[in-house]
Amino acid sequence: MNFYDVEGNIVATPLEIEGVPKIKADEDLINSQDMIYYAGRMEKGSSRRSFCISDPSLMDIKSEGIELLKSHRGGGYEGLFETFINERRLMYVNIDYPLWKQALGKRHPEKWRVNVTGLGDVGGTLLTGLRLLGGDCISQIGIYDRDEDRQQRWLMEAGQIYSPFDFHEYPDVRTISEGELFDCDMLVFCISVAVPPVGEEVEDVRMVQLKANSKIISQYGKMAREKGYRGMFAVVSDPVDPLCKALFISSNSNENGEIDYRGLSPEQISGYGLGVMNARALYYSKDDERTKDYRSQGRAYGPHGEGLVIANSIASYDDEASKMLTEKAKNANIEVRKSGYKPYIAPALSSGALSILSTIRGDWHYSSTFIGGAFMGVKNRLTQAGTELERLVMDERLFDRINETYERVKSIL
Repeated sequence: MNFYDVEGNIVATPLEIEGVPKIKADEDLINSQDMIYYAGRMEKGSSRRSFCISDPSLMDIKSEGIELLKSHRGGGYEGLFETFINERRLMYVNIDYPLWKQALGKRHPEKWRVNVTGLGDVGGTLLTGLRLLGGDCISQIGIYDRDEDRQQRWLMEAGQIYSPFDFHEYPDVRTISEGELFDCDMLVFCISVAVPPVGEEVEDVRMVQLKANSKIISQYGKMAREKGYRGMFAVVSDPVDPLCKALFISSNSNENGEIDYRGLSPEQISGYGLGVMNARALYYSKDDERTKDYRSQGRAYGPHGEGLVIANSIASYDDEASKMLTEKAKNANIEVRKSGYKPYIAPALSSGALSILSTIRGDWHYSSTFIGGAFMGVKNRLTQAGTELERLVMDERLFDRINETYERVKSIL
């Protein structure tokens, strides 16, 4: 095992890293560190730049794919780094990425500065949730919309949310200009166009929005690249997973259209659409004895729409009941539209505000994260060492469903 000092950070690796000084690292020096970095090589664009090593097997990984969701033990250098793994203080760094050193030494702030762009139905409702519930982990919410009247409206509306006679802390809300969009720890993208009006139903509303929304988010990707943005980029607009991929591609393409991986890293981008599908599954799970334990035992995987996978239980998987619950959750938005209203409140809160707050707090939540070249909705959490995926022993029938969805998501963009 080689040890290197990279800008004051200890990097351990069996590889040789050119141009970086080696050091002698004894047990006392290693144990004195808040974080240790483990360097490896995987193919750019098909793997993450960095992630949390949650078990020793991830130190031996040669490529990434949907198998990451399966529990695996053994391998790696468990004895040497056991404490760091158990305490989630060992980060894998993929040195094939040209800007891999940017992952070193980064710490999440105690309170985040969050900017929200797009103050329509979803953006405004999401903002309300962050204002009400985010006082413990958000210091400030910047809001931006091209419609200045809408921006001023939400400045006043959100800024006037207070409870009486207590000292509950609320994040400050302020308007920002387009030039200030990336002056934050997390940018939340809620801009959406081409939403079909109620009554003009299509098979999958979300995919209708892909072409128009991907054009807008690609512009944001180029802006993030130009700014050298180092924070998180949260995609809430539909369709979440393909938009995450469009953002990644645009940000990492140079002026000649060549991908050079000098923009947003894969782990800087998260998509927020699966949270409401979990919530909808929970809502309908109460109607059937076979799915009544979904809240404590069930899981959701995949996109916010076609390809969704709901499992009634990890421990006692029932394929038929799970597929039934999947269909109910997938079509819940259509049921709301039948009432004459757009289904945006639950998505803005369950997928948006609540899941974003869980991300910031380091709690387990549902969001789309980069797995083997695609953004896939799974249960995960953000640690100081990076994103940790939940890895489980699961029924092969369930895994086959997840794998089918994964291949479908990979093929879209």
